[in-house]
Amino acid sequence: MYSAETKIRVRYGETDQMGYLYYGYYALYYEAGRAEAIRELGFTYRQMEEMGIMMPVVELNARYFRPALYDDLVTVRTILKELPEGPKIKFHSELYNEQGELLNTGVTTLVFYDPANKAKTTMPAQLLEKLKPFFS
Repeated sequence: MYSAETKIRVRYGETDQMGYLYYGYYALYYEAGRAEAIRELGFTYRQMEEMGIMMPVVELNARYFRPALYDDLVTVRTILKELPEGPKIKFHSELYNEQGELLNTGVTTLVFYDPANKAKTTMPAQLLEKLKPFFS
């Protein structure tokens, strides 16, 4: 299993009239967590794109337990529970407030896609090599 954490402060423009993080922004927090988790491995989305690999989202599920509030510092924990085999990769996200309370969970499924061939592909070997030690 691989996991990484990043922190995001809830900005005023991301909140609704109640001062709660608007539900649609949770997907952006998941994305920030995914990008930073990959970056912590020494790899980036930009590198994958330069290699001709895109990663579109094909499924997103979210559960809301309590609100994130304006100015809260939210910890986004991003977890890979299994090493991907084939074109799909599932990122599990958990969001916590500063008191350590679970606010939200989500699962985002992406596919590795080769736009030149207009076809699904597999994870780049370089990224796979960086992840393998966490799953042995």
